[in-house]
Amino acid sequence: MLRASSNITQPDIECLLQVFNIVQAFDRQAFDAILPHWQVVNCKRKQTLTIEGDTERYLYVVSEGIQRCYCNHQNKEATMVFFYPGSFAGVVESYLLQRASTMNFETLTTSRLLRINYTHFMQVTEQYPQIERWMRVLLSYTLAGVLERQKELSVYSAADKMNALFKRSAFIFNLVPHKYLASYIGVDPATFSKLLSKMDEGKNNGIDQDF
Repeated sequence: MLRASSNITQPDIECLLQVFNIVQAFDRQAFDAILPHWQVVNCKRKQTLTIEGDTERYLYVVSEGIQRCYCNHQNKEATMVFFYPGSFAGVVESYLLQRASTMNFETLTTSRLLRINYTHFMQVTEQYPQIERWMRVLLSYTLAGVLERQKELSVYSAADKMNALFKRSAFIFNLVPHKYLASYIGVDPATFSKLLSKMDEGKNNGIDQDF
């Protein structure tokens, strides 16, 4: 069972500030009001935080580690999104709509997460309307990212999807098992390995393939 702590450190606060200001400046007065409601959660590797069918209670910010959301279809896992330090995380649509999650949320490495529950977030949002304006901008950028990802899945070849992932997040190739990256681009691990070998052919880019 997860144990949450209210012991927010200065690096945690700086992480929150960075994330909240990622798309546009976040009102400092609103930030000071929302800050006391955040909790710290330290997680082990492969720890499940949200299960498909449950309603997401928390919005997370990643301080340390890598996590993913995935769904199951015909006994096969499909990785939908990865989360890195300095980003929001969790099943956000379940959190905002307060309806059953269609995905699972888990850690892939040991992780330090900051979280705020739905009730507290909405209470502060009602007090500070500027948060809603900020959320509209944030969700607009999120939608743009979702549409770009949909284009990759619908139009790109497997090799193109591999190259797009590497260009966007090269560091993750050394941090998580490649089977999760394979499921993210929609290929089996054997095909992923072949694609990676072709991408690496003729050069040494420092990727560790021993997963």
